[in-house]
Amino acid sequence: MELGVFLPTGSRGYIISTSAPANEPSYALNRHVVQTAERHGFGFALSMVKFRGFGGPSGFWDAALEPFTLISALAAITSRIRLISTAASLAMPPAVVARMAATMDQVAPGRIAINVITGWARAEYEQMGLWPGEAHFARRYDMVAEYVAVMRALWATGRCDLEGEFFRMQDCVLEPRPLHPVPIVVGGSSDKGLDFAARHADYNFCSAPDAVNSPDSCAVPVQRLRAAAARHGRDVKALLWVTVITDATDAGAEAKWERYRRGIDMQAIGRRVGQAAADTVTVDPASTAFRHRGAEVAPVGGCKLVGSHATIAAQLDRLAAIPDLAGVMLAFDDYWTGLDEFGERVLPLMRARRGMQGAESGAA
Repeated sequence: MELGVFLPTGSRGYIISTSAPANEPSYALNRHVVQTAERHGFGFALSMVKFRGFGGPSGFWDAALEPFTLISALAAITSRIRLISTAASLAMPPAVVARMAATMDQVAPGRIAINVITGWARAEYEQMGLWPGEAHFARRYDMVAEYVAVMRALWATGRCDLEGEFFRMQDCVLEPRPLHPVPIVVGGSSDKGLDFAARHADYNFCSAPDAVNSPDSCAVPVQRLRAAAARHGRDVKALLWVTVITDATDAGAEAKWERYRRGIDMQAIGRRVGQAAADTVTVDPASTAFRHRGAEVAPVGGCKLVGSHATIAAQLDRLAAIPDLAGVMLAFDDYWTGLDEFGERVLPLMRARRGMQGAESGAA
């Protein structure tokens, strides 16, 4: 199981709470994170894209960096870690993204991957005049299938003449082409999203259960992906997003988690849930991870590991035992200190550490 890091490219990182570290996005912070991750043998780092945050007292994701610009800069100051930039398909034409990826492949040969998103937050794209209308919810995976087809054709042959429903290429050309494969990463977890991943992606972020310290339950979404890929005769690698909150003791880590829960920003969460709920077609668990459940609502969705350094190491070893799980992408509460604490205190305790390929494998 390979380890990756979810870069802090949006304010507050990935915890929607006024009592969590601000993690204000900056090049300095992301440079620190990616270089620290590479030093500790992490295999990949992903930069998300967000054009409009969810506000609230926490200002969650109100400030955010542009991923391609950031990844290009990080590519020049790293040597082993694979870098994944996110392409917003509603805002970035596929031929342009294909050319940017080819250029970045020269900066970081063989270390570039593209995470393609369909775009589900209407307010994010409507502000720029790019929202295609409510019909997008039903057709977004069909659109992105053509999007990926355009990029793959340009990378493979340098030309594309696709006459599709969403994109019409007229002797579209690309030179120079990337000299190395550019993997496609996606995050769909609905039935349509999984089918798209099974047909077109190399890696898929499976939607982890919304629970604390429950790594064994993550096996189900991983197996859903494997079954979908098998139906199409493809090998699509499964990844999980995991938030780590650790301290010297279990009690110390649990105190941090309770502090973040007390500061939960229900206003920002409400906006996120409201925007995700507008899609009544695909019902993507990854887009509706935050649900109002009274006292049970958490400030971060998906798999959460909370505990001492030894506890976190043991939980990650349980994740590593899940068949067909290729890797986990870790998010931290405090990115300025979290990577070093993890690398120095948690990694040495992991039994699975000996089987990790780390940065040299370049997976995902």
